[in-house]
Amino acid sequence: MTACAAREPLPPWFDSIERIPLQSIEVHGHRIAYLDVGRGAPVILLHGFGGSMWQWEYQQAALAAHVRVITPDVLGAGLSDKPDIEYRPDQMLDFVTGFMDALGIQEATVAGHSMGAGLAIGMALDRPDRVSRLILISGLPPHVRENLTNPTLKRALDTSAPAWLVSFGNWLFGGWFTEGVLKELVYDPTMLTPAVLDRSHRNRKRPGLFGPLLAAGKNLPVWESRYAPRIGAIRHDTLVIWGEADEVFRLPVGQALHRRIPHSTFVSIPRAGHVPQWEQPDRVNRHLLRFLQP
Repeated sequence: MTACAAREPLPPWFDSIERIPLQSIEVHGHRIAYLDVGRGAPVILLHGFGGSMWQWEYQQAALAAHVRVITPDVLGAGLSDKPDIEYRPDQMLDFVTGFMDALGIQEATVAGHSMGAGLAIGMALDRPDRVSRLILISGLPPHVRENLTNPTLKRALDTSAPAWLVSFGNWLFGGWFTEGVLKELVYDPTMLTPAVLDRSHRNRKRPGLFGPLLAAGKNLPVWESRYAPRIGAIRHDTLVIWGEADEVFRLPVGQALHRRIPHSTFVSIPRAGHVPQWEQPDRVNRHLLRFLQP
């Protein structure tokens, strides 16, 4: 029922540390909400599992001074549409390609965080002509379940509960659950201010969110069979960034991913967990800008 509900109106501004106008565009008949700031070579930032564009809030102004920064809520997340589809990797790659086509972008640096890094890897492998450079932050490694050390995310990926039941549980206990998950993702829990927790909880209450989330677990075997074995075939210059205190995919997992990609550089970020670009933005942005220099 929630997947068929009318679209919620887009707010005029991105809910962030600064006011950035929200934009939207139709991709294959579905509304995609996104941010578009700066000028120059395009860089597309893809968020991770259960997240939204807020995971990149500290990259907007810093990168936009040098490049064009495009940050969508991917299909099935945040303020974008959540259609009743399977959310297979090939469908999500079609979304990224269609999004680029709709914006008139032939080639871009593609950056992905966590599961968004899986999308970025898929683009580099299946649409290599659309990717100029690749940035992978905190994921996505081969053998995801074996390398995943966070018990909450493991349960989320393995659950067989229907979306309506998960949604109902979120309605009852969502605030407590959201805070618990975020504390497992970050190194410094004092960053989880009431405003941050409220924003995250409101994002998880959006209609139709849990169907796409549950589909991610069902499609992991597709990722493992079609994409993970080919990671060594990536030929793009690649920057791999990892939080030294990441308790979702620990530091050696990131180092192993780096070793599999021939033209990659590895950077570890101290005092950061699974979302280093949010926890340590100054450090991460310095590495991003150095990598993005022509």
